[in-house]
Amino acid sequence: MRLPNADWLMQVNQDLKTRTASERIEYTLEHCPGKAVLASSFGAQSAVSLHLLTRIMPSIPVILIDTGYLFTETYQFIDKLHDRLKLNLKVYRSELSPAWQEARYGKRWQQGISGIEAYNQLNKVEPMERALGDLDVGTWFSGLRRQQAKSRQKLPIVQAFKGRIKVHPIIDWSNKDVHEYLKKYDLPYHPLWNKGYVSIGDTHSTKPL
Repeated sequence: MRLPNADWLMQVNQDLKTRTASERIEYTLEHCPGKAVLASSFGAQSAVSLHLLTRIMPSIPVILIDTGYLFTETYQFIDKLHDRLKLNLKVYRSELSPAWQEARYGKRWQQGISGIEAYNQLNKVEPMERALGDLDVGTWFSGLRRQQAKSRQKLPIVQAFKGRIKVHPIIDWSNKDVHEYLKKYDLPYHPLWNKGYVSIGDTHSTKPL
């Protein structure tokens, strides 16, 4: 698969800057290389991206990386959105179960930076790389937004990322935009949102505000 060059990416980002999220999705699905997927953490506001993408491409594979340490509410939220949006869900996990990992290595997230890095590699990075390879992914959609973190302030709408194209259709959306979209289509926030959880990941690394 041949990636578009830097000039093309620059021009596309300029052209898509004033487009709606749906228009950005339609354009990139038509012009970006390879098979397309949406990666979702099923976090607080994930219903937005899931709804946007599946309205345009109902069969798009949705990659979920299951660490085995998600909240009960997250698994219930996944089931709820899966049934409502008829998601083509592709679940990937570490080949070593959480119980076996703890028996072999202990609780790595309590073992400093090196322990956390090893935990992430085994439970998040490797399963995602395997998913992208198995599904022959060329274009990867994500629900990242600049307002979520300082580290995302310079993210473009479309970028070259690890040999693929990564697309952020709602990168410039505000929290207000997200709320209004969820309200317009009667879509749910993650059930832990109302308990003060803004970013929702593993049970051992997630805390409410």
